[in-house]
Amino acid sequence: MSGVRKAPVYLAGNKVVIRSVFPDDLPILWHYIYGEADPEWKKWDAPYFPLSFETKEEYINRMTAWLSSKEEVPSRMVIEVREKIVGIVSYYWEHRESLWLEVGIVIYDSDYWGGGYGTEALKIWIDYLFASLPLVRVGLTTWSGNERMVRCAEKLGMKMEGRLRKCRLYNGRYYDSIRMGILREEWNESKKGAIHIEPP
Repeated sequence: MSGVRKAPVYLAGNKVVIRSVFPDDLPILWHYIYGEADPEWKKWDAPYFPLSFETKEEYINRMTAWLSSKEEVPSRMVIEVREKIVGIVSYYWEHRESLWLEVGIVIYDSDYWGGGYGTEALKIWIDYLFASLPLVRVGLTTWSGNERMVRCAEKLGMKMEGRLRKCRLYNGRYYDSIRMGILREEWNESKKGAIHIEPP
């Protein structure tokens, strides 16, 4: 990889657009994440991990530094519906040397839950990552309390690869940690005649 950030990315689907994060997006994202106590989205996005508060200034400074970093393939992008930011997609390296990558998605705005927006956004995101990186597989980790996320991953052809029973404690109840994933060849097969994505 060249170590030079590419031009902004813009990926359009039928319902959503995934695009690069810009400085003007940061106050909007901060408001979604920290603008209210006990936000509804956090009850589904790993609620067993506390949300560490950042002031708007701290968040914008941290994210501005990230925006100026030299990631060739951005590790997070915003999800838009009709030019309104509603969430983000992301990835992180579990083990970069073996190209073990995990994806994430959060739809912050509950008005866009259950309408297929998240499923389409995650499909576009995984497609982009397979097209942009020499990945063998893409993984996703969630928990048994987030049934919508499990169904979303299943719709995209992801397989249950691991289930660690009763290891997530939330509101006095134990839940399972769930690992799902899809291999490049499975992803290409699931596209059913669409463009075959070879490793870059």
